[in-house]
Amino acid sequence: MSASVLFDAPGPRARTWTLVGNVVGAVVVVAVAAWVLVQLDSKGQLEPQLWADAVSARTWQYYLIPGLINTLRAAAFAIVGSIVFGLVFGMGRLSQLALVRRVSGTVVEFFRAVPVLLMMVFFYGLFGQLLPGVSDKAFLAVVVALILYNGSVIAELVRSGVGNLPRGQGEAGLAIGLTPGQTLRSIQLPQALVAMLPAMVSQIVVVLKDSALGQLIGYQELLRTGQIVYSADGNPLQVLTVVAVVFIVLNLLLTVLAHQLSRLLSSRTAGPTMEGTGIGNPTAVAGAAGGPGNV
Repeated sequence: MSASVLFDAPGPRARTWTLVGNVVGAVVVVAVAAWVLVQLDSKGQLEPQLWADAVSARTWQYYLIPGLINTLRAAAFAIVGSIVFGLVFGMGRLSQLALVRRVSGTVVEFFRAVPVLLMMVFFYGLFGQLLPGVSDKAFLAVVVALILYNGSVIAELVRSGVGNLPRGQGEAGLAIGLTPGQTLRSIQLPQALVAMLPAMVSQIVVVLKDSALGQLIGYQELLRTGQIVYSADGNPLQVLTVVAVVFIVLNLLLTVLAHQLSRLLSSRTAGPTMEGTGIGNPTAVAGAAGGPGNV
């Protein structure tokens, strides 16, 4: 009889109540979905023409695809900039110099505390004053705001990732003659990056989603172009559903890509197996060296 480590295996009565609860929950969900569909149909929101307009070739060619390109462009620049910002200031927070640690910590905590939308609005107005001849001020404001906010979060991930490593990793680097900075860059940071990759993926997804806030300052990203479409065609539910599906697909693709990258990095950083080589087997290594294992 198998049992979970956290709790005992459910008995017949518990399994029955669990099944009843699942069935009731499924019935409630189906009933709510049916009620929503009936209400939408009564208001004419399920008319085929409304959905056809939302996915027509004209809508994609002139609105959704250009908006998607602008979304991906802003997200790509912001993701790269956030990672660079996070690595620089994350390592700054781990510096041996107290001044560098304080400055880096102040910068990170400040930009983590400021809402990203507020930064977009601020930089849009600032660039309007400083760069009057630049036509793409909204794009610059979106990218800079996303870099500062998400880069600060990644910097904190770097600091906590290195801090959560076993102390022996840093001590081993110092024992072979590396300086603290070399130990951080060569030993601790690569391991921390692999360990915190899932959290970094979540933050990259946040960057992609937060790019939609740029529509509030006039940036022609996917949500903004979708608003233009439904303002003309009168089908906000349909267009926003299409936009939501596009964002979901993009986030799923990012997650899959990051999962593959995580597997690749894990396989490259893992030590050799014990089979065939004896590496990783303390007894075999000791025996090869003439120690206690060499009988």
